[in-house]
Amino acid sequence: QGQLVESGGDLVEPGGSLRLSCTISGFTLDWPSVAWFRQAPGKEREGVSCFSTRDLSTHYLDSVKGRFTTSKSNFMDTVYLQMNSLKAEDTAVYYCAMRGGDCAMTSRSFDYWGQGTQVTVSS
Repeated sequence: QGQLVESGGDLVEPGGSLRLSCTISGFTLDWPSVAWFRQAPGKEREGVSCFSTRDLSTHYLDSVKGRFTTSKSNFMDTVYLQMNSLKAEDTAVYYCAMRGGDCAMTSRSFDYWGQGTQVTVSS
């Protein structure tokens, strides 16, 4: 149906910042929610944040609260993940995902995925 394309991943030192972008095109979903997930080597994919267009709420993984912020463009053709005070444990492939309906923080709840972008936090 549509397409999600992530960008912005990079190598950054601990304490640094990155902004990831997810470009969205071609979807026709009712009240879509857009989420960021991440997956580190040998670990399960975990939900980092989720933005709901229905109630305009944003949900965050506890370990990123106060450090990561999700925002969107006016027409929601791009969703961003601003990541500050990065730690080594934030190293992972970050994915953008989309679903019709309310937010969820489990990967099985999402039907549409981008290809991922690598974030590496290391000195």
